[in-house]
Amino acid sequence: MIAYIIMIISLLLDGILTNYLPYMQNNLTIFTPLFTVVSIFLIFPLYHKKEKQFFITIFILGITYDLFYTNLLFFNATLFLIIGLLTKFLYKNYEVNYLKLIAYISIIVISYESLTGLILFIFQVVPVTIPKIFYKITHSLLINIIYAEIVCLIINNIPNKYKKIRIN
Repeated sequence: MIAYIIMIISLLLDGILTNYLPYMQNNLTIFTPLFTVVSIFLIFPLYHKKEKQFFITIFILGITYDLFYTNLLFFNATLFLIIGLLTKFLYKNYEVNYLKLIAYISIIVISYESLTGLILFIFQVVPVTIPKIFYKITHSLLINIIYAEIVCLIINNIPNKYKKIRIN
């Protein structure tokens, strides 16, 4: 239940901040949100021993994200599954704590933006260059790391009866 609340809030915040903050090339700010992508990483521990349900949930989240924000059906659904696999790898092989969370969120954001740029370049949906991808990555890291730290802090302060496992 908490995972769904986090995903819904992230989805809504993505939409609100994207619509009210400048989002055009050379007009990006440090407030370029990828909260929905970040929430994929943060909710994984809440699906302890329910990985199939986790992947189904993020696929549905990706379709919802596509319908609301991109109009490219299954584009983000596929990317969210890839980010989900990366998330599973990070949680299974490395310890996650507040300090390392910064590095992991950076990896998630860089992976998402790089994959998005690569796919858009391959299919020539919009003109994409490496400097544009680098610009988007550098201008979205700060707010997404702050958001991840706040949500992680909230998750850790929720009573254990509402969640299955804690993030260290």
